[in-house]
Amino acid sequence: MKSQDDVVGSQTDKPRLMVVAFISFITGAFLMSAFLTVGRRDWPSYLISFPGHPMDQAKHKPISTTTTISVQSPTTPIQLQAILHYATSKITPQQNLQEITLSFNVLRSLSPCNFLVFGLGYDSLMWASLNPGGRTLFLEETPEWVKTVLKDAPYLNAKTVPYRTHLKEADELLTGYRDEPDCLPGRAFLKGNRKCRLALENLPEEVYEREWDVIMIDAPRGYFPEAPGRMAAIFSAAVMARGRKRVGNTHVFLHDVDRKVEKEFANEFLCMKYKVESAGRLWHFEIPPNNSSSTNFC
Repeated sequence: MKSQDDVVGSQTDKPRLMVVAFISFITGAFLMSAFLTVGRRDWPSYLISFPGHPMDQAKHKPISTTTTISVQSPTTPIQLQAILHYATSKITPQQNLQEITLSFNVLRSLSPCNFLVFGLGYDSLMWASLNPGGRTLFLEETPEWVKTVLKDAPYLNAKTVPYRTHLKEADELLTGYRDEPDCLPGRAFLKGNRKCRLALENLPEEVYEREWDVIMIDAPRGYFPEAPGRMAAIFSAAVMARGRKRVGNTHVFLHDVDRKVEKEFANEFLCMKYKVESAGRLWHFEIPPNNSSSTNFC
């Protein structure tokens, strides 16, 4: 989920071509499922299994490639658009095949679900198509970029959000948030929380009205001092997850963990004890509800 300044397409990069093939197959599978019965394939079994099938009840459990499966899964308009887009575009998603697979497995097991994505970019059609029937909302910092993306992908649900932070303030925010009671676990909240600078207090109402099953943090920009940085997105995702009332944990994916700020804020708010897997520059957390009055998130 990067802006146009962050993405560079390549026709000769083998990993990117693998990603294109992966996305094309996933979206194509939804289309073919409306007409075909899937039999034995040479594809990996997790790519031809679908949630809700009696032979796929165990979480992320691959199904046998020797078993004939009848799939009844209507194709959505956004999946059709994703097929067309990735089959004809030279620009590929930022994440690599291994990173995308982590999120794909979770979405496959939970969809339809509530999926909140910090960032809007060339991979947004893919993420929306992997949550058919669910609610996928993209939050982006730049109004002009939202207009550019939605011009070619009108099916996407994307909103512009303001940020109060700058990357250069990361150290100060990390060491000083404990001095503000409205930032502390057990008391922290988001909507209207002006006192806690890490709280995203002015998001679209839709964000506060829903509990999000999956949260992807791949924005805002965090590679130059005046950029917003991902400090507030990470903190706010932690507050959402801890305040969950519905059954189940919240899956949080954080990209670019090779960078200092992402890593430090993940350690502080998402908690390494909740980290369940990783691939490349992506970490996956499963955060349980927790309304503890402790002064520490982890």
